[in-house]
Amino acid sequence: MGRTTRHQSIPERAAGGRQRRQATPRAVHRDWVPSPGRPDPVALIEEQNLTREPDLVPVRHARMLASPLTFYRGAAKIMAADLKDTARAGLDVQLCGDAHLSNFGVFASPERTLVFDLNDFDETLPGPFEYDVLRMAASFTIAARHNMFSREDARGVSLAAIRSYREAMRSFAQMGTLDIWYARQSDQDLLAAIQLVAESSKGKAEKRAAKLAGEKVAKAVRKARSRDSLQALSKLAERVDGTYRIVSQPPIIIPVRELEAVFGTSAEEMANDMRDQLHSYRQNLQHDRRQLLERFEMLDVARKVVGVGSVGTRAFIVLLQGRDSADPLFLQVKEATRSVLEDHLPRSAYRHPGARVVQGQRRMQAASDIFLGWTKGVQENRYLYWRQLRDMKGSAVIEGMRPMGMGFYARACGWTLARAHARSGDPIAIAAYLGKGDVFDESVADFCDRYADQNERDYEAFSAAVRSGRVPAAAGS
Repeated sequence: MGRTTRHQSIPERAAGGRQRRQATPRAVHRDWVPSPGRPDPVALIEEQNLTREPDLVPVRHARMLASPLTFYRGAAKIMAADLKDTARAGLDVQLCGDAHLSNFGVFASPERTLVFDLNDFDETLPGPFEYDVLRMAASFTIAARHNMFSREDARGVSLAAIRSYREAMRSFAQMGTLDIWYARQSDQDLLAAIQLVAESSKGKAEKRAAKLAGEKVAKAVRKARSRDSLQALSKLAERVDGTYRIVSQPPIIIPVRELEAVFGTSAEEMANDMRDQLHSYRQNLQHDRRQLLERFEMLDVARKVVGVGSVGTRAFIVLLQGRDSADPLFLQVKEATRSVLEDHLPRSAYRHPGARVVQGQRRMQAASDIFLGWTKGVQENRYLYWRQLRDMKGSAVIEGMRPMGMGFYARACGWTLARAHARSGDPIAIAAYLGKGDVFDESVADFCDRYADQNERDYEAFSAAVRSGRVPAAAGS
């Protein structure tokens, strides 16, 4: 006889959520302070650098040095160390692990519609739902400060994200299991929502701000629709002797033909290694997608620097060709390491970090890339995951956002995070814990103010370490 899972009734699940308020009051985050034994934030960054490409570490530092906002993007390990000491209700979900506001965006679903969703899962791991909410909400406070919002407006956008999460979770608590699984937010949903904001705005100034926000969303959608492998070919490749190859743009993009000095391996050996990796990766795809990928041949490979926090981990782009030169496919290959959350939470059930990333992504996203997969790297303790480089991917330009536009974006992110958590956690219990009022919202908003202050102190410590020569930073990165 197989094991039987006991399913609690809806009243039992709701009661369980409400009972958790006794041990973990919803206002518990209001008085957050750093723990007395808080580790040196610069030392945590240096610890991460030990397994990264030495020539790219200064590039990572330069990107983090740009502002407290970019520093926060690269400081997931620092915040993970802080979150371990925060109170939690004991309601676990599949965490994104790095749910800051720049890790949301639009991309194409397999049905070729644009969806708005989380798009970075390097740190994904099961854990307390609060971890993602706190990191997302704090990112809005930090971004608002970066954009010189008033204190009231900065708190307003963070509250918008938190409130949207709480209210969306209440909605998901009323939905059927499959309805939650199929829920998604398309580009048309975003445009319709901002149109409603514009129509309900009062006064000329508000209406102008809403119209501007709508125009920016529409522009971002149009740009995303143009970003595909054919467009990438025009940006990233050149035709040589009748065949396309990736253009060298150091230090951001360096083809393998120029990487011999970095890896101590010939370009031919590296290309052959990548072909072997491509073969292994293909075997891990489901049958129909494996057959689809077999129609493409590999033309070229290059190392590509991506993001902020990921800089220094190994990342490559692979150019493939289908029926002819007008039928390209770019794949991105990224190194997967242990999640920063595994320092403080139970280790992943997946021994392969690439499998952890891919399976976590599939669990949280409403629609995932058809070419999502993983392989083991050539070297010992190197693990990789694969996906399309560009498939109508687009992200919001945070710098320059105004309060109304950022507030709208915050609500979209809050809804999206709640939907991602509702897929793996218990939306009924979480909604019952959060409640109908704003106790949790205000508590987390207070945390955000305090954590934004701490992030600025960490940024200053990091800046001082760069100035002193303790950590190197590459100019112009």
